Amino acid sequence: MQRLEGRTAIVTGGGSAGFGRAIALRLAEEGAAVVVADLDEIGGAETIRLLDALPQPRGAHLVVADVSAATDVERVAREATDRLGGIDILVNNAGIAPPEPNDSWNATEESWDRVIRINLKSVYLCARAVIPQMIERGGGSIVNIASVAATRACSGASYAATKAGMIGYTHQVAPELASRNVRVNCVSPGFMRTPMSTGERKGLSEAEQEIQLQQMGLGVPMQRTGSVDDIAAAVAYLASDDARYVTGQEIAVDGGFLCAPVSLGS
Repeated sequence: MQRLEGRTAIVTGGGSAGFGRAIALRLAEEGAAVVVADLDEIGGAETIRLLDALPQPRGAHLVVADVSAATDVERVAREATDRLGGIDILVNNAGIAPPEPNDSWNATEESWDRVIRINLKSVYLCARAVIPQMIERGGGSIVNIASVAATRACSGASYAATKAGMIGYTHQVAPELASRNVRVNCVSPGFMRTPMSTGERKGLSEAEQEIQLQQMGLGVPMQRTGSVDDIAAAVAYLASDDARYVTGQEIAVDGGFLCAPVSLGS
């Protein structure tokens, strides 16, 4: 029996060729029906095509939506119930990086607000929309995709703030819902091979992308970057009954990056 058989999952940002699509496919392979929520209709449609092509498709549905807007989120939850019968799993994966990787005090207000809205406000809105139904159904699992950037300075300030906020939100909400069998956890990716990290979206050639990934891997104890499948595997674990006694936790999937010693110089 597959670990998620008979369950329905919502994956926000599921149209992304990075974590979102890999998570959606892994959950489906574990037996879940999957609702993909994404503003990118083309990317979302491709994820649905891949889900439908699996050997044992369990049901897939695309909702083109802005998960930082309450009305859109409510529509996602409503369609998940109407089309696939209910909501058992929510993966808050939707997110963006700031235009410039090292913004802090000099970020534009528009950029700051956009990152906060999409990365963090969406977590609250999506959780608010599905938690009552999870409680009514006897339980559920929420997995928030955070980042090692919440702990170690390796990205823009607005991005880091949202990821730290996701971890703080997880720590606060998990004990509130524990007695109702709704578990809330985080997965924090380290340096991963995704379109965001390779430089593909900035037009780098394949050779340049490989050089960039190799350089990123040098700062990781395992001496390499990870893959989207590593994140999908962690999410599938947390969504399943294998993690039935796990809540309020952050799992860093980072090749040892956060626990690596920091060189202070000679």
